[in-house]
Amino acid sequence: MGNIAIIVFFLSGVVLVAGANALSNLISPKSDNLSKREPYESGMVTIGPTWVQFKVGYYLYAILFLLFDVEVAFLVPWAVVFKDMGFVALIEVLIFLLILGLGLVYAWKKEALRWE
Repeated sequence: MGNIAIIVFFLSGVVLVAGANALSNLISPKSDNLSKREPYESGMVTIGPTWVQFKVGYYLYAILFLLFDVEVAFLVPWAVVFKDMGFVALIEVLIFLLILGLGLVYAWKKEALRWE
């Protein structure tokens, strides 16, 4: 009985997603003109090449931001229930912060934080 429920749940999800995509394709407004084929839909012709390379530093900062943003996302719920969890939770979060701190030291030593 459980396997049938999983199959029905999966198939209903596939049907709902496919149906939503088909419905949006049917009722969405269609507009095909030259400005829609431009890289920017502002109607202005681009000046210079549109495929420019960005420095890898932008991506490194973005990844480091995400790393520490996710760290905060894990620490806030822990801080809310800290009193109920006791001393073991403190040791666990210190290990977590130590691992993240080692990652920061590694990035610092590899000069990933240097903006040039």
